Amino acid sequence: MRKWFQVFQKKTGLSPFVWVVFFILPFYFILSSSMTEIIIGITLIIVFFVSYVLSVMTRGWQVYFWTSVQIIISIAMTVLFGYLYFSLFLAFFIGNIQNKIGFITFYTIHLVSTIVSINLGFVTKNPVFITQLPFVLISLIGVILLPVNTYNKNKQEKLEGQLQDANKRISDLVKLEERQRIARDLHDTLGQKLSLIGLKSDLANKLMSKNPNQARAEINDVRQTARSALKEVREMVTEMRGARVEDEVVRVKQILKAADIEFQLAGDPKLTETSLITENVISMCLKEAVTNIVKHSRATSCTVEIEPSHTELIVRVRDNGVGISTPIDYSRGNGIRGMKERLEFVNGSLEVTSSQGTNVIIKVPNVFKPVVKEAQV
Repeated sequence: MRKWFQVFQKKTGLSPFVWVVFFILPFYFILSSSMTEIIIGITLIIVFFVSYVLSVMTRGWQVYFWTSVQIIISIAMTVLFGYLYFSLFLAFFIGNIQNKIGFITFYTIHLVSTIVSINLGFVTKNPVFITQLPFVLISLIGVILLPVNTYNKNKQEKLEGQLQDANKRISDLVKLEERQRIARDLHDTLGQKLSLIGLKSDLANKLMSKNPNQARAEINDVRQTARSALKEVREMVTEMRGARVEDEVVRVKQILKAADIEFQLAGDPKLTETSLITENVISMCLKEAVTNIVKHSRATSCTVEIEPSHTELIVRVRDNGVGISTPIDYSRGNGIRGMKERLEFVNGSLEVTSSQGTNVIIKVPNVFKPVVKEAQV
């Protein structure tokens, strides 16, 4: 959250201070004046320089105060010496103000004061304005466009940072959910089988001398239970690995072919602009949806439609089976609850309808990774 006294971006780099190099230019405009005007001009330049540095280094209301001082000096330099180019300093500076009200206020004041100063210079027939008319027009265009461009650029960078933080948060939540799911699976299945192995091993040890045949049977049960537990561990490890939609579609095709269900694919399963986390969630949901079709639908055909857009990714899984006779209960049954929970962690949604079969609609926001720009020196 931005603190109330933080007017500018935390890291503006050296860009605000690069303009200081051009502070030597206004001395050219005042050298041809009288001694009194030269002293006044030098004083204004020094005060502007000090105000500019202080406005960059300070925070809160002091920024607005020193910016106001700069606007006044810019007007004075324009009227007295025809030096308009302090307005470009201010245009860049005002564009870095993050507060929307502060930006609009100072942008309006600066633009109006610059236009009035230029018109006053032409009315008084200032020779500097007449001889430098092209540069005056360019400066006026800069005063109009530069603050807006700088403000929008800073806002975009801030939003990209927030988007990156949100993506990281989503990634952490998905990892946390996977850990919890693995813990539940270990407790509910693998823990039970290990307990059974321990009990049967103790029983076989007791029967070794009394009933060797029964002891051998118990040992065989222990062996089968251990193999079953090993199989479940391998399945869990497989599910933990990141899965691409493109690879999952190949497996779906094989499963449906083995179940004698016709498969049709619409759209490109190769999602180059979708994050791996989102694609992994979609792959698991696609696998669960197809598994439900094979087990419960009695369908003869299945269609998977993939529709990526700039804002969201939609995956539809349709079949021509018996459909769903009762309303969907997300709290139980057919892995639908698990699909819904997984999608919630990537801000997605799940919709299941039944009309001449079952239609499963998976929607996730298509969040693009921000492009990392190289720092400019």
